[in-house]
Amino acid sequence: MFPLIVFGAAALTTVGLTPLVQKNGLKLGYVDQPNARKIHRQPIVRIGGVAIFVGAFLAWTMAGQSFPGVSEHHIFLGLLLGGLGFFATGLMDDLFDLSPFARLGMQAVLSACVWSLGIRLEALPLPGLTEALPAWLSLLVTFLWLAGMANAVNWLDGMDGLAAGTTTVAAAVLAALSWSTQPAIALMALGLCGATLGFLRYNAAPARIFMGDGGSYFLGFSLAAIAAVGLPADSSFTTALLPFAVLLVPILDMTLVIGARLSDRKSPFFPDQRHIHHRLLHANFPKATVVWCIYGLTLLPGLSALALMHSPLGWWLLGTDLALFSLTIRSLWPQPVESAILPTAGQ
Repeated sequence: MFPLIVFGAAALTTVGLTPLVQKNGLKLGYVDQPNARKIHRQPIVRIGGVAIFVGAFLAWTMAGQSFPGVSEHHIFLGLLLGGLGFFATGLMDDLFDLSPFARLGMQAVLSACVWSLGIRLEALPLPGLTEALPAWLSLLVTFLWLAGMANAVNWLDGMDGLAAGTTTVAAAVLAALSWSTQPAIALMALGLCGATLGFLRYNAAPARIFMGDGGSYFLGFSLAAIAAVGLPADSSFTTALLPFAVLLVPILDMTLVIGARLSDRKSPFFPDQRHIHHRLLHANFPKATVVWCIYGLTLLPGLSALALMHSPLGWWLLGTDLALFSLTIRSLWPQPVESAILPTAGQ
């Protein structure tokens, strides 16, 4: 019963608070203006992440009573402080348009802080690195993981309902994966799932409000942190792979886009339309089809991760997921998308 209460509290809080955020955002002029790279064609409030953050934070504080010991409470504190910090970084960018290096510096400091509280990656699915990593390497990998996922979700937030729905799917999978070993962390994943599902009430097409960088940074950090501390931990290759399997789509999307930008001798932060949702739109797929396709591509690796915990069949499923993603990207990759303008409405 308590898990449903946590989930419902997050969802209802976000649903109730979002119209207030939208009203005040319009009054204060915190809107996202359309331009050649974006899909929407009218100004839309861009600080909806405030409602997501409040809804999830309420659920997290309710879940906090389930953490059993002192070390677990340090992790709980790290999740709260890290979530607040990443949200504040994104919200400052929404309001004051920070430089990419300022944002990255703030994310580095936050990653070091939460690492010291126990939110860390201590193994990698690579030969010789499935045991506990040295402290310096764990700190570096944790920064890349947390900041990378925050920016990956931010980059995925390019269509109505896309980032919120993808996070809903991934958070639900993380809750299922961690329930047997880390029920308190699973409750926090459920709270995150409830908050994003509630936000979809207003963010699904046609979107009436955007989550902004505050929302996307918070969601990316939350998914990465929960995956780092909530999944089963041992020295096997399979368990080290689980966080990366659950979040496969944003990881691959970001990796391929950065690789393409660097190959063109451009900054990794150079804005363009190379992301998978842009490419699917340029291939003339309907907007709803694009969004649901990416939801499906997110769910399949999650189901594969669930299967990996119990059966070798999970490897076949994960291989199928990679093949589907590879075929999708390969068929769309040659398209010249850098300077194209999409004549559709949306985010």
